[in-house]
Amino acid sequence: MDLEHGKKPSAQPSEPCAAQQVEKKLVGLRPILLRASALSATTVAAVVMGLNRQSYTAVVAIVGTRNLTQTFTTKFKDMPAFVYFVIANAIASLYNLAVVLVMRRRLVQGRVQHLVLVHMTDMVIMVLLATGAAAAASMAELGKNGNLHAHWNPVCNKFGSFCTRGGVSLVSSFLGVALMLALNLLSAAANAPRAGR
Repeated sequence: MDLEHGKKPSAQPSEPCAAQQVEKKLVGLRPILLRASALSATTVAAVVMGLNRQSYTAVVAIVGTRNLTQTFTTKFKDMPAFVYFVIANAIASLYNLAVVLVMRRRLVQGRVQHLVLVHMTDMVIMVLLATGAAAAASMAELGKNGNLHAHWNPVCNKFGSFCTRGGVSLVSSFLGVALMLALNLLSAAANAPRAGR
């Protein structure tokens, strides 16, 4: 109608800008959701393993008609691999919490960008988590199956609850590793040079 009266059609700059802002916020939400999930997974892993403890009472001798018993207690502190596991997951949790808070503030302000420093630190945290989970998994396997060659007996038949909680913690930690890997891949894709630039 404007063309008929010799006027230029009115531009609608508000709609593309609003659409671009919504798209920018949605793209910015993806890393925050992944990071929040990684934060949850690593926090669960650290807390469950950190509170993991079980006692087991066994009869060690019979004197006359009286049973002599001894109580054996196991806790995560007994194995350096489990201590490293808890520390690695706690560091990853604190790091992800800090980054989520900073990214959330940037998203509210409309400044969504992938920082190279965060990408590099994400890689370090992923490696820390992966090594902690691998060390704990090797000890968990030894506790479950023992080692026939070294004549080490399995202990999970005596400390079943400890092993079950340790397994839950391991699964949660490996989920955190997978989420950190996804974050690294997403960040690498965002920072990759695009064709035609």
